[in-house]
Amino acid sequence: MNSSPPAPLSVAPMMDWTDTHCRAFHRVLAPSAVLYTEMVHANAVIHGDRAKLLAMDASEHPVALQLGGSEPSLLAQAARIGADWGYDEINLNCGCPSDRVQAGRFGACLMREPALVADCVAAMIEAVRGSTRPHVPVTVKCRLGVDDDDDFATFLAFIDTVAAAGCATFVVHARNAWLKGLSPKENREVPPLRYDWGYRLKAERPSLTVLLNGGIAAIEPAVAHLSHVDGVMLGRAAYHDPYVLHRLDARLAGSPERPREALLRDYLPYVQRQLDRGVPLKHITRHILGLFLGERGGRAFRQVLSEGAHRPGADVSLIETALACTQPQPEQGAA
Repeated sequence: MNSSPPAPLSVAPMMDWTDTHCRAFHRVLAPSAVLYTEMVHANAVIHGDRAKLLAMDASEHPVALQLGGSEPSLLAQAARIGADWGYDEINLNCGCPSDRVQAGRFGACLMREPALVADCVAAMIEAVRGSTRPHVPVTVKCRLGVDDDDDFATFLAFIDTVAAAGCATFVVHARNAWLKGLSPKENREVPPLRYDWGYRLKAERPSLTVLLNGGIAAIEPAVAHLSHVDGVMLGRAAYHDPYVLHRLDARLAGSPERPREALLRDYLPYVQRQLDRGVPLKHITRHILGLFLGERGGRAFRQVLSEGAHRPGADVSLIETALACTQPQPEQGAA
């Protein structure tokens, strides 16, 4: 079976968010986590601007390329390209519920076509075996079902069909996907979470690697899930409150937590390298706005970056100015 080592912590793919600058920042925060790209359609990988679509800094590893699509031959080509490009995992998205994804017959609607998903996975695995990195695993991210599916046996049948094609790792977003009537945002909030299905999947199929995703935003619940499954995946919590990602990674690694300022300073050499390449500062700083969420000077930190990063010539000194807002101010001397 095509498999990957268990990953206790992963960071979810998020459309228009988890670009290479975001992932480089998350790597500073979480040295042990597996990072995921945003979903890229197989056609885009094959025919598009790969230098842009597949951009990846060496610091990001281990990092997974998430693909969208439903045609085995195209997904196979894209998977081989991703493996040759240097990605450590190729992940097939069977969980995104957006209208655009449905129109293209991929994402969550594939939950209704397990045989097709199995064909896609088998083709991707075979293509990766012919790449320069033949041991890169092919994995699947899915939901529990579609619309009002409420039968664990149906979910398990989907998993078994895909696993028989060679997939040994499943990232389970523990909600159904509603294909009509809910926006993508509502699909992350309205369908009830059923973590017990993820637990049961691992119990009934112990040979599979099962990662749990959906609504995980705090340290203790994440750690509790790991008593039942192999790993947890943080999504928007890692973006809106990045320090949570660092704290969880440190907890799982048995390492001490580091101050926010120290983490940010470790990111600055990457920022400078990107500025030297002509990348505007605003494309980078948007990912660090939440680092001081709820902390002294956090609002001023965000304000300085939001107002200044888009200006011509903005550089690392702007981050230093923002960082200064979070530091204790010297006491005023007596008059």
